[in-house]
Amino acid sequence: MKLIPEHIIQTEPQAHGQLLLSLAFMFIFLLFPFVSWEVLIGLFFGLFLAIRHLENRPERLGMFEPMLKIRSPQYLVVSVFILLLVSFVLNLFSATYPLFVIGQTITISTIGLGVATIVRCHMKSKYVSLTKNDYPSKKYINDPNSLNLIPSSISMLVTGIIFASIAGAWIVYWQGSGISYNLVFFVAVIGSITAALFESIPSKINENISIPLGAGMAMWLFVSFGYSIPPQQIIFALLFSLFLGFLAYYAKIADISASLSATLIGVLIIAFSNIYWFVLLLTFFILGGMFTKYKYKLKESMGIAEAKGGVRNYENVFSNSTAALILAIAYGIYPQHGELIIFAYLGTVATAAGDTLASEIGTTSNQKPRMITNLRPVRTGIDGGVTLLGELASIGGSAVIAIMAVAFGMVDNITAALFITIAGGFLGTNVDSLLGATLQSRGLLSNSGVNFVATFIGAIISAGLYLLLF
Repeated sequence: MKLIPEHIIQTEPQAHGQLLLSLAFMFIFLLFPFVSWEVLIGLFFGLFLAIRHLENRPERLGMFEPMLKIRSPQYLVVSVFILLLVSFVLNLFSATYPLFVIGQTITISTIGLGVATIVRCHMKSKYVSLTKNDYPSKKYINDPNSLNLIPSSISMLVTGIIFASIAGAWIVYWQGSGISYNLVFFVAVIGSITAALFESIPSKINENISIPLGAGMAMWLFVSFGYSIPPQQIIFALLFSLFLGFLAYYAKIADISASLSATLIGVLIIAFSNIYWFVLLLTFFILGGMFTKYKYKLKESMGIAEAKGGVRNYENVFSNSTAALILAIAYGIYPQHGELIIFAYLGTVATAAGDTLASEIGTTSNQKPRMITNLRPVRTGIDGGVTLLGELASIGGSAVIAIMAVAFGMVDNITAALFITIAGGFLGTNVDSLLGATLQSRGLLSNSGVNFVATFIGAIISAGLYLLLF
């Protein structure tokens, strides 16, 4: 028995085994409310031993035999076993890793991934047919990047949210734990976006390791906060973030992984703060995308242009947005420190915006760059090289963030907003250059690592100025 046609299986040989795996494990969460932790741990350990045993006797599995041709069954069982073991150990120390989260993880990793596999295979099959016909469209000739896998990611996201919500509600209802269904839905959304993100990132790590462990840990993190918002708000945040994320994809500012990363960050920022915080962060990405393409041919001829036409990936998103995300979450959890957190947030976004504009505009300067550590002239594009034009661009980018924050009503004091935000962004940008000249040039930090550290420092500088002045 084959769940999908042969011509689709040929485009992705592992697809049939993955679908059979999903079919075999998709409803195992139904057992969770009615058995003990010890039984569940023993069940998955027993499943692991059984799968290892059947590897040498595949004929005993009948129609499920193709499942053993990939090692995914072992990976999925081991991943769930790890989550159960973590949950059991935490319970011994009066901490919690709720069972409903593990049930949600299973449905996302089976039903969600299974549907995504079917959609992806059909898209690949369509691509193959378009490239092999007598008169193929020019955009499909020898260009695998023209394959649009957005439907695969969206299908996994939507299916994951629906079935993870059902699985979570089922376990919570029968356990009588009193956990809010709002929280169940909230973490289902977070887990499904995380899973879709891992599914979109090319990796040597099997999806049945990265998706269960990645989604499971992300959901656990937000369950531990005990923070949730009404379903209509989370749906609005999801749709708004998705729309803008994929708008960036079609505008060739971001790839699929960056779009999903921005969606995840957007949902969380909107949930823990409000929509203006996310729009402010998006302003940085829009400015970055615009100025990356500024005099792109010139920068390309000099060998300093961003790769792939300036299209950002998930590394760019997370390295520049992690500090902002943490601060937005802190704002929701610690509202009593709201004003301090807002200024720190402005500092980190201003650093990201200032650094990007300084790099993209500064490299087009007619002036010879100078190394930030000793002010000696250096070649354009060298890490740590700065120009007057780049410094002015960083001030301009930081000022845009400050002005928008005032326009959105995030801060009332215009003078304080301008001074603290511009100072944080300008100094954070120069810290980025200093790290580039020292740690990055020695191979101790990548460009993403430098951005990650610099955005945190920008936040600290702005927060420190706020405490000093107010």
